[in-house]
This record gives sequence, structure tokens and C-alpha cells, in this order.
Amino acid sequence: MKINKIFVSIFAVAALTLGSCENTFEELEKNPNSPVNVPASLVLQGVESDMFNNIGRPFSAEMRWNQFYCSNYNYYATNEYTWTSGSNHYNTLKNVIKMEEEAKRAGLADVNGYSALGKFFRAFFFYEMTIRMGDLPMNEALKGIENISPKYDTQKAIFVQVLKWLDEANTDMTALITKGEVSVSGDFYFGGDVRKWQKAVNAYKLRVLIALSKKEVDAELNVKAKFSEMLANPTKFPLLSSISESLQYTYNNFNKYPSNPDNFGFDATRQNMSKAYVEPLSMMNDPRVMITCEPAGAELKAGKKPSDYSAYVGASSAEDLTDMSDKAGRNNGAGFAPGLYSFQNRYRYYRNYVAETTFIVGYPEMCFNIAEAYHLGWAAGDAEAWYKKGIQASMDFYGVKNGSNTMTYSRTGGREAADLATFAIDFDFEKYYAQTSVKYAGKTVKGQEQILTQKYLAFFMNSGMEAYFNWRRTGFPKFYTGVGNGNSNRIAIRWQYPLSERTTNATNYKAAIDSQFAGKDDINDMLWLLK
Repeated sequence: MKINKIFVSIFAVAALTLGSCENTFEELEKNPNSPVNVPASLVLQGVESDMFNNIGRPFSAEMRWNQFYCSNYNYYATNEYTWTSGSNHYNTLKNVIKMEEEAKRAGLADVNGYSALGKFFRAFFFYEMTIRMGDLPMNEALKGIENISPKYDTQKAIFVQVLKWLDEANTDMTALITKGEVSVSGDFYFGGDVRKWQKAVNAYKLRVLIALSKKEVDAELNVKAKFSEMLANPTKFPLLSSISESLQYTYNNFNKYPSNPDNFGFDATRQNMSKAYVEPLSMMNDPRVMITCEPAGAELKAGKKPSDYSAYVGASSAEDLTDMSDKAGRNNGAGFAPGLYSFQNRYRYYRNYVAETTFIVGYPEMCFNIAEAYHLGWAAGDAEAWYKKGIQASMDFYGVKNGSNTMTYSRTGGREAADLATFAIDFDFEKYYAQTSVKYAGKTVKGQEQILTQKYLAFFMNSGMEAYFNWRRTGFPKFYTGVGNGNSNRIAIRWQYPLSERTTNATNYKAAIDSQFAGKDDINDMLWLLK
């Protein structure tokens, strides 16, 4: 009897073992302790985080390439344009697809908040890649093992599709709002409000259209008519109406602003301000320079007051790094901050962990994009009015108001309360605007330069690389070139393709660089967009 029981037990184990062999490999590889599905709301948060983290954060390498500030300490960073491959956003785009799938799995209709946002995210991340690198795999991409070596689409085809996605996102959001489906769970930018997202999507479309200004005669792109249609039909294409409606990232004590008390000893004296940013502000008697920058210690030692605009001095990004390091660290004696250059404002950027919000798509930029379109004659409208709105919006962002403004700076370069001092600046916007350097010069080259310069100043430490992209497209404002740029004293024009393309998609990669750049994946080659 005991033997029979043992035999039955062995038989049962064998049966279970044989039965398990009938499972597929896909079933066997699943980890029962790991989730295989997550709510679309959680996937959305990862995608939204990538929008901020992966395009250029404040006081990052991208902001040096925008020539907003300079590194003066070679051990940590240089000011060279010797970048290699561009960011690969395909993993984020895979998550966009997964977000849409999970929304459908949860029973949502074909057109839902996640699918509408998904179209915007596709446009956003493909734009971020193509504007850096050129042609990209698009139509055959993101198909998994069905196609592991996708062909490249032309940059023009990508922009056509980007604009199509943005139009579809706007249309879908209109349909959702009409049905009363105005909330998307998980969104941390607008609290899930589809109505606010729609305005940001349309403001972003204006960015894409103005980026195509060199292709304004292309009939398929039809950028002038598209831009004009948006401005003429605000009901169909609602736009941002104030800074508060901007698509922007807000910091807290856990997601800290990059410059914060924890980093003060690490980078405060190793990052001085750039001439490209400081000089136009100083020359226009613009109080924004006193909010974002410190007066140079050497200028105060020479007798200037912190209220003197000429006391704010930036370094050329093209300067030899050894020379910049020496000038930035020069001892000015007791009671004065070191160096010949201005540093970022200690009070604004190192006092706490939240500092200022960071625009991803900002209202001031939208105003300047509209002003530039009117300037270029894309539609009938008042370029000067939108130019002024953009300047005023940027001033509002920094808290500059008519009347007396209290400014705070560090006398010694420290951040403690004992190091800080205040002074007052009287400001009158109309008086500021009446300056020849500021007042819109009409549809002239100077007029365009004014629009682009003010847009550049409003881009300070936000919107990723848009400041650089606008300079690359127009030549405004002035960027500095020289030995400090590396790259044979040049500012690079594009990024190379990711290494993975060269190793896993070699045939299509080679065809792409052959058709665009005569077979050489060079950071100094011209993109179709700029020709």
C-alpha cells in the first residue's frame, strides 16, 4: 500500500512537469511577481517627465550651447560644441504607444484624452529628434520585432506628419471638450484639463511652423497659410492667453531646481554668465539682468553701484577656457565677489529648492512667434503689438513692474543672509520701450533682430534648445565663436545619429547620410530645414 502511494505521487509530479512543458516561451518568461499592465495614467507621467528631463534642463549643457551661461572650470565642463549623437526618444515613444493601449484596455473610446495627448507627444518627440539630426525612421519605426531595421523618412516628410499629428490632436480635443470629457487622469502639467492642453498644443504648432520659415514657399508644407488660419480662427485653434497657461514644469523639495542650496559649493563659482545673454540686457537698461545675474565683483570694486547696468558683465562663450577661469576666479579683495564676470543670482537660484518654473511651451515665446510671422508677412496683423506683449510677459515672469523694484544681490559671492544686500530700481515700461534699441523698427532686418533677441532673452533657462534653434535659423541674436567653441572655432549645426543606428540599422543609416550629407555624419553639415 505504501509503494502504491509513492508511485501515485511520482506520477502526479511527472504529470505536472510534462504539463508545464506545453506552455509557450512567452508564457514561461512572465514573472508572476511583476505587473504586466499598468494604468495609462502612470505611463502618462513617465512620458511627461521625459518632456522636461530629456530636452535640456536649466543650467545644463544645453543652456551652455544656448550661450546663456559658461562653464569656467574644465574639470566638469567646457563650452565646446563638440557634441556627438542626438537624444534617442524612441523609448519614450514606445511608452506613448503603451499608454494608448492601456487606455483602450481600460475600455475608453477610440478617441480619448490619452490618444489625443499621444498625437501631441509623437509630434513633440519627433520634432526634438529631427530638428537635431535630420531624416529619421518614422513610418516603419516603433513596430517592434516586425521591423527591426526601419527605413528613414525625409525631414520634410517628418514635418508634414508632425503638423498632421498636431492638427489631429487639436481636432480630437475639440471633440472631447464638446462631449464634456475634459479630464485626463495622471497629468501633472495641467491637472488633466484637456482645455488647457489644447491651447498648449496649438501654441506648440506655431513653434513648429515658425521653425519652417526657410521653407515658406513649399506648397506641401504651406506654412504661411497654416499660420494665418490659426490666427484668424481662435475658436478652432484656441491659444495661450497668459503666462499662467504655459506648459511648464514646477519644482518642489523632491524634484529640485538644478541650481539649489545643495549644489552651491559644487557649481556656483564654476558657472559664470554669458556675454550673449548679459550684454543685450545691460545695453537696453533691462532690469531682468539684475534679477537673473549678480553684478561683477571687479566692477563694484572699481566703484560702480549694483544699480549700474554696466556693472553686469558676461564672458564670451568663445573665450579660451584657461583665460575665462583666471578672470572668473580673480580675487577682488574682502567685501567683493571674485571675478571679472557676473554669476547667476545667488538669491534667486540658490536660496531654496524651487526657484522658477521652467517653460516647455511658454506664452512669451508664442507672442514672439506671432510677432515674427506678422513681420514676415505670413498674415495681416500687428507685429509690434505682439512683440510688446512678449516683452511684457517676460517682464511679468520675473516680477518686474512699473515703479520701484527691489533687487537682491550677494556682495561677496556667498548665499547666506549676511552676504545679501538690496537696492531699488525704478522702471517704466513705456520709457524702456521707447529706447531705439528696443522699439520695434518695423519690417526691416533690425525689426526681425529685435523680435529674435527679445525671444532669446525670454528663453533664458527654459524651452530646451529653442534659443539655439532660433539662432541657427536666423543668425539672431549674436552668438560668439572662437577657440572656446572647440570644433575648429565653430558652432556645430546638427547632431550625429545614435550609435545604435550605425550598428543595428547600418544599411538604412548609410542611405540616410548618403542622401543628406554626402556620406558623412558630420555635426557641421546643413540640415534640409536650414537650406
